[in-house]
Amino acid sequence: MRILIGGDVVPTSVTEKYFISGDVITAFGRSAELCASADRVVINLECALTESDVGIRKMGPNIKASPKSIEGIKALGVTDVMLANNHVFDFGKRGLLDTLKTLDDAGIPHTGTGENDLDSRTPYYVEQDGVRVGFINVCEHEYTYATPNRMGVNPFDPFLTMQDIREAKKSCDYLVCIYHGGKEYCRYPSPRLYNLCHEMVYCGADVVLCQHSHCIGCYEKFEGGHILYGQGNFNFVESSTYSAPECIFTGLLTELEIDNELKIKFHPIAQTNTGCDLACDEVAHKIMAAFEERNKSLLDGSWRDGWHDFCIHPARAYYHKPVLGACDTEDMVEIFAHYLDCEAHTDALRELYPTRNSTNEM
Repeated sequence: MRILIGGDVVPTSVTEKYFISGDVITAFGRSAELCASADRVVINLECALTESDVGIRKMGPNIKASPKSIEGIKALGVTDVMLANNHVFDFGKRGLLDTLKTLDDAGIPHTGTGENDLDSRTPYYVEQDGVRVGFINVCEHEYTYATPNRMGVNPFDPFLTMQDIREAKKSCDYLVCIYHGGKEYCRYPSPRLYNLCHEMVYCGADVVLCQHSHCIGCYEKFEGGHILYGQGNFNFVESSTYSAPECIFTGLLTELEIDNELKIKFHPIAQTNTGCDLACDEVAHKIMAAFEERNKSLLDGSWRDGWHDFCIHPARAYYHKPVLGACDTEDMVEIFAHYLDCEAHTDALRELYPTRNSTNEM
């Protein structure tokens, strides 16, 4: 069985017309041919497919696309959709229900959501040639997560998620955990993310893919499992006026080949003016060379320096004002509350504002 797993996919104002027309050659370039050769094609759909204009109150953009964009997803050969992310509930319950209906009508199975937090934890399985592969799709706490009394996405829990992994592994040959979290634009894991991905492997995960950061991070093989701290975007192209770090322009299409054992391979993806394409020649070499260099940091421990430097420089200004003015206005209170709720934000806060215990030596 060959499974291709892509990162974040969003039909945007730049690419939506190609999705609607089913023009996957323009939208996905040569990666469309690669997808056509796979047994399963898995993507993270990081938006609502809805016509609703009523977005939820949140930090950051409310992202949606026309339900007609499903034509491009079908034409690409997508067989399975992961929905545990921080944007699929951007237009509330109606937006999520519209998304689920669109996928159901297209005959595309999905996972990562539920009627409540318990239901959202249901594992997902695919089977071929006598091999069964399980998926656990989970998201950090960013506005979209299900609660005991509301539908939403599967919320990460340091205890329950590990329990779900152990139980799911009993029912499959291989288990893939797709974790939507980590600090945006950071190529290195936080100490918390590093440890929890290791624990996922200890609990039975064969592959752990971290999405959400919008950039390629680093990879390690750990205790027989494979961990990718940052897969990057697959097809998420904003307009030329959108200001974002250069790191968002590349990603990795992850290939799992399962025969008598599981083998993993990474295909570099580069953004184009109309979507994305398989990177080649010098571009591919540059992407993979930088990736392999970062991978070494997981062996010598210097990944911690990469995480610390990111928090101190680009991230510090982002957090300093809301922290100092946490109670000045209602908006500041809401922002500060969100920082406390979301794991990736609290990771950065702990790095920026260490307690005295970090310097106590007596």
